[in-house]
Amino acid sequence: MQVTEQSIREAAVRIRPLARRTPVMQIDNWYFKCENLQRGGAFKIRGASNLVLSIPEQDIPRGVVAFSSGNHAQATAIAAKHVGAPAVIVMPEDAPKSKMEPTRAQGARIVTYNRFTDDREAIAAVVLAETGGTLVPPYDHPMIISGQGTAALELLEDVPDLETLVVCVGGGGLLAGSATIATAVKPGIRVFGAEPELASDTFQSFAKGEHVTIPPPNTIADGLRSPSPGKLTFPIIQKLVEAIALVTEDEIREAMRYIMDRLKIIVEPSGAVSVAAVLFGKVPLAAGKVGIMISGGNTDLDFLKTL
Repeated sequence: MQVTEQSIREAAVRIRPLARRTPVMQIDNWYFKCENLQRGGAFKIRGASNLVLSIPEQDIPRGVVAFSSGNHAQATAIAAKHVGAPAVIVMPEDAPKSKMEPTRAQGARIVTYNRFTDDREAIAAVVLAETGGTLVPPYDHPMIISGQGTAALELLEDVPDLETLVVCVGGGGLLAGSATIATAVKPGIRVFGAEPELASDTFQSFAKGEHVTIPPPNTIADGLRSPSPGKLTFPIIQKLVEAIALVTEDEIREAMRYIMDRLKIIVEPSGAVSVAAVLFGKVPLAAGKVGIMISGGNTDLDFLKTL
């Protein structure tokens, strides 16, 4: 399967039973796609439901397996519960409670690991061998990428004359899917990725022209801690994205404060990264309309107090 405009449009229809059409908020010529108000608190329900709702009925009893720092975990658990499939989720032991507890509440069994010493994909492989279930990866799958792209499709339907689109990047599913649909629907649109300085694997890979793997990053943007861009997502990003912007930890915090002050909504650090890139001039902007993807809002109240 290829990630195309058609595959994203098909995903938009498939995920309707689970994914909400989130609102777009505006400040001047900045248009914020509020995936923090999505079911499960993040855009991840789009990709997870697109894949899970495609699993053949006879495979449902064997369940699904996923690995995630949190948002994809919760999204997979929600989708699995919807179709009646058992779910096993491999999560880092230091994942925020705001992500781990809702995942468990959906009925998923959680297997924890140390993100600095353990291999989450190897752990998931062991579980898959035991259950015979279906793997629902966080980003590197055509069905996942296509599902994530539906967020940008909705944004462009609501604001068709966007000139620039800024999307955060971890493994690259949201950015790859968004860039695919945006450049297909509106040729000439400028697409930028945004990434924490402490998790600059995509920035380094983009600059070098090949996959770069970094040590496990320790940014507050816990949803963007992928050590390397995806094998499927990165070529799409290389082809369709103009540049990757880097933001500091302080800029992420300031962007969170800005969003709470101006939009009156709560976002998680990962969800504020694209806003930080625009707010601090990390991407070149013309006078036209700018679309900014707010990817999620799952953050602990104790962390919000530190702002």
